[in-house]
Amino acid sequence: MMRSLFSGVAGLKTHQQKMDVIGNNIANVNTTAFKSTSTTFQDVMYQTMSNASGGTSTRGGVNARQIGLGVTTAANKISISTQGSSEATGDGLDLRLVDAQSTNFFIVSDGSQNLFTRAGSFYVDGNGNLAMTSTGYLVQGWQVDPETKAIKRDTVSALKVMSDTNKTSDPETTTKANATGIIDSNDTNVTSTSGHVMSLTFYDNLGYAYTAKFSVKAGEDKAEDGSSTTGSKATKAYNGFTVELDSITSDSQVDSEGNPIDLLDEYIQNNLTSVSATGAAAERELKARLFGSPDGKSIDTFKIDASQYTVQTSGTETYVYKGSGSNRSYASMSDILSAFQAGKGPNTTVQFKPVSGSGTGSNIAVSNIFSGLSAAVSNYTISSGSGASATTSWSSDIGLSASYDPNSQSLKMRTNAAAYDIFFKSSDGTFSDIDSRASGTGTAAFNNLGTSATLNVNLLGNQFNTDGISIDFSSLLNYDNGGSSTAGLNRGTTADASDGAGKKIGQITGLTIQDDGQIYASYSNGNTELLGQIPVARFANASGLESVGSNCYQTTLNSGSFDGIGVDVSSDGSKMNSGYLEMSNVDLAQEFTQMITTQRGFQANSRIITVSDTMLEELTNLKR
Repeated sequence: MMRSLFSGVAGLKTHQQKMDVIGNNIANVNTTAFKSTSTTFQDVMYQTMSNASGGTSTRGGVNARQIGLGVTTAANKISISTQGSSEATGDGLDLRLVDAQSTNFFIVSDGSQNLFTRAGSFYVDGNGNLAMTSTGYLVQGWQVDPETKAIKRDTVSALKVMSDTNKTSDPETTTKANATGIIDSNDTNVTSTSGHVMSLTFYDNLGYAYTAKFSVKAGEDKAEDGSSTTGSKATKAYNGFTVELDSITSDSQVDSEGNPIDLLDEYIQNNLTSVSATGAAAERELKARLFGSPDGKSIDTFKIDASQYTVQTSGTETYVYKGSGSNRSYASMSDILSAFQAGKGPNTTVQFKPVSGSGTGSNIAVSNIFSGLSAAVSNYTISSGSGASATTSWSSDIGLSASYDPNSQSLKMRTNAAAYDIFFKSSDGTFSDIDSRASGTGTAAFNNLGTSATLNVNLLGNQFNTDGISIDFSSLLNYDNGGSSTAGLNRGTTADASDGAGKKIGQITGLTIQDDGQIYASYSNGNTELLGQIPVARFANASGLESVGSNCYQTTLNSGSFDGIGVDVSSDGSKMNSGYLEMSNVDLAQEFTQMITTQRGFQANSRIITVSDTMLEELTNLKR
């Protein structure tokens, strides 16, 4: 029987197997992360017709005569170390492993065992797990320690990136704020009763938003020695202003008509019994607990209209009256008090209404109303006059201090207000310091508080930080800005806007996977939280892995086992590219070349069989 017949059959079988491999490669040319396979042949047994002999002195050696008995498949080798091309998808959950030797694999689980893949097309399933798009196999990774918020690199488990706990981000209470911009002394708002308004939005630890409004008003200046420049004092070295808390509101707390409740007023009314003072003094003290000092003062200057009124000093008494001679009518105590109560602003001309009828009403002695006229600022008391008993309580509530300048015929009144005095250097307009007005009479004294003041919102409820909100005023400036002030308040610090700014509760808005496989969630409040990390499996002989379909592999004795932990992809300089996928590494040109040569080999082996069969037939015919 002819051996060539069997060799031809063996050739047909091996070339058919190679064509199967080529066909599979071409079929998967667009399969994500597919690794092409190549087939190699080897010859098989040989029949030795004669052995080789060594040479002699008279005759050369003779080679062995052997006849091969065909061919077989030597190996089907996976080109697993060759990376496929990169394809951009724009999907942040699509990952491409970038490594020199393609020895890193994602770890997935089919529910019974861990498998390994280079196909990084992932999605979040209905249970919040990160899974393979094609199979639903759960991606395995490292979890976050709930206490330290660090990655636990102990074992791999399913990455649940959309759990109930991480769908929202905890709010943060506001602890810091800063004032920036310009205060212009010529701003009509600053010189008015209402002042220049600054608003601060802040959050409690439940995520509710609040708005605090402050007013900046023209205040009293300071001399170089820190004393007041009122009256005859030295030239000012510091421009002074007052900052007063006006209101605190929240959209979450409204009245029956839907209007925001002023929490400042609510706090005052709920705590009036906790202070010894009464009336306006009690309200002032409570207000100061939130922001400022009850010894702080706001200033109002009243200029008497010389065409309407006359100031006359007789001995120790100074009178304010209208008209002259026997027809003069004294302004009443109630007139002066009501004028002040009307909230006349600084440098406002006040026309006091005279009491009707000549010589009627209370004779107003300014010296009796404002004691210690020689002092720049003195405590307001009422020591005489028929209206004393009726107005003493009012004066104690308001806490007036005043000075009289006969040259300008002006009464400069200061009220104890829950406010802070802020000062700027007159030389360059830069911020100097914050002061609270010291109590007592005589020359004004100030208590330097540095550059920050505290809004004690913790007094409004346990939902706030116990230390309140520290407001830094050091970035404010005092310049001519065309009569327009730009001063405002911002959450956080000037160096880092996120430092102590506070945040409302956040809803998850997206997932981001870093180059090292760490997964972060982004939230609507600006927070980011670490959810876990995708490790990789790394094998010394990745080509030894066994393909199980669905772009997945399993370990074999030749690949080495998986330790159940994995490694950080960046440990060998590799990384993950988000928004990209690794495509197949099939080289079509090479595959077509292999297909042609395989086809020709198959045809040739077919011819061998045909010719051998013909020769065998001829041999059979000879016997006949």
